Amino acid sequence: MIELKDIKKTYKMGDVEVKAIDGVSLIITSGEFVAIMGASGSGKSTLMHIIGLLDRPDSGSYRLGEKEITNLTDAQLALLRNRMIGFVFQQFHLLPRMSALENAELPLIYAGKRHLKEKAKTELEGVGLMDRALHRPNEMSGGQQQRVAIARSLVNDPLIIFADEPTGNLDSKSKEEIINILKKLNDKGKTVVIVTHENDIASYAKRVILMRDGRIISDRQQPQDKKVSDVAAIQDKLIEDVLAHPHKSSGEVKFLDYMRQAVFAILSHKMRSALSILGILIGVAAVIAMLALGTGAKESIEKQLASLGSNLLMIRPGSARLQGVSLGVGEVTRFTMADVAAIRKLPQISRAYASVSGRGQLVYADKNWNTQVEGTGADYALMRAAQPVVGSFFTEQEERLREKVAVLGLTVVKELFGESNPIGQTIKINLINFRVIGILPVKGASTFRDQDDVVVIPITTAMYRVFGKQYVDSIFTEVKSPELIDEAQGSISEVISKLHRLKEDDKDSFQIRNMSDIKNTLEQTTKTMSILLGSIAAISLLVGGIGIMNIMLVSVTERTREIGLRKAIGATNKDIMVQFLIEAVLMSFLGGIAGVALGAGISWLITLFAGWTVRVSAFSIILASAFSLVVGVVFGLWPAHKAAQLDPIEALRYE
Repeated sequence: MIELKDIKKTYKMGDVEVKAIDGVSLIITSGEFVAIMGASGSGKSTLMHIIGLLDRPDSGSYRLGEKEITNLTDAQLALLRNRMIGFVFQQFHLLPRMSALENAELPLIYAGKRHLKEKAKTELEGVGLMDRALHRPNEMSGGQQQRVAIARSLVNDPLIIFADEPTGNLDSKSKEEIINILKKLNDKGKTVVIVTHENDIASYAKRVILMRDGRIISDRQQPQDKKVSDVAAIQDKLIEDVLAHPHKSSGEVKFLDYMRQAVFAILSHKMRSALSILGILIGVAAVIAMLALGTGAKESIEKQLASLGSNLLMIRPGSARLQGVSLGVGEVTRFTMADVAAIRKLPQISRAYASVSGRGQLVYADKNWNTQVEGTGADYALMRAAQPVVGSFFTEQEERLREKVAVLGLTVVKELFGESNPIGQTIKINLINFRVIGILPVKGASTFRDQDDVVVIPITTAMYRVFGKQYVDSIFTEVKSPELIDEAQGSISEVISKLHRLKEDDKDSFQIRNMSDIKNTLEQTTKTMSILLGSIAAISLLVGGIGIMNIMLVSVTERTREIGLRKAIGATNKDIMVQFLIEAVLMSFLGGIAGVALGAGISWLITLFAGWTVRVSAFSIILASAFSLVVGVVFGLWPAHKAAQLDPIEALRYE
């Protein structure tokens, strides 16, 4: 069954080399009960670890059945440990967060036999612990814990049982119980190899091997009966079947089993896991809130720009400037209604109106309100998306006749009329009576002012009756199509230069502003702000990811012996890596979900208390969630890789 030839193993302790195994040759046949004895440092445990495929020899030959296994990969050795070998350790190596039944089921996970978990109950019953199946290790005695370890070693029906000082930490009664269980297993045909330094324990074995300084100095063997020989023939056939395809597993570990193990690990260290999740939570919440703020600002700007109209040009008087220095007040072109009429006749222009503005004191009954008064043309309503929601806008005829009519913004209506209908009522603007004919649509508040706190009156009335102005403040024109904007600007410039007899050097005494350029600038600014806010938030998410990596590295260190145990019962490097990676991703995912909820809540609070426009978009939720998962994968990869590369025997020895 097992044949060793000239096996050697040397450990380096600093600059000193220690020969743990020095040229050992050994044959163990199926059905034997072998005890390996020797003083501490004799090499007995190292020999068992090599035979049990937990460690590799430096040189020599190891044949299992008819197969040379010294050159097998780690994954193939893990398969053999899972299918053919059961381990019972002196330290029990039970996972404290799991019940006795869950500990016994562990090898089934890596054998792809989770559906056969009734087998774990059967083995627990076989060692007399079915009544303690749901108890955790800290709720059981040392003898009971060792019996759970024996049940775990038997759950995959292995051919060989390796027991390393299985009674070393037990009282006399528990020792007898454990050794009797091992003897019964051997009587049923199991090959048992036990490492011990106690003669009374070794007396149960049918063969005793004594070691000293890494060599076998004695090998006492009793004659084997016919029953054992028959079992040996059967087990040799089973070994051939398993080794025929050493690269294939009997089944794949299910994703839900990985997930279950990850959840157990997270719940067993609640505070540490909560702190890791908190880092991701804050990062995702910041991303959601910042992107919501940027999206809201963009929508608010787009709404304000929509109120300006499309294809809009604004002509304003302005002094010439040279490197930022004004050349004088006299170099300003003043516009009149004649300019508006001339511009309106251009073929590229569909509409145009002039505008003047100033502050006005409004009075209605016993109410007073100071607001912005704008004098405009009749085309204002169409060009600025300002068609009244109630009533009507003034006409060109009312504009020509300098009628005293007014259209009010909603804020003015609320301040002067409350819930009353203002249409047809008379108000005073700077002591002049005006009849209210309409209510403007809601525009909302901008960064600088409330756009609904305004009164619009005919420009002629404003110039000659309210403000006493001879010139208009600005002229707004609507171009027939976006393609004609540049041509329209050139035509307007020529018309103004001709009307005002401007020289070539005087053409910068007025300004023509393209609202599309302003819109693009504002949109670009908003986009930049969103990217900046998102980047700042992403940094916090990155910090959260680093926190997860640190926690996972600590977890790898703390759970080194657990990793060693999992590898001893058949877990491959891939199994360990995937499990730790899922733990990191799961924490990131939980933090991401909570972060989305928190970010949405923060956005709502910003809207509630600051009055800012904030919009949580599906894109921001998907982006933040995906980024959190990527963080989990990226920052969980190194700790997972580190865990997967641990040597099983070194991990089991870790203190």
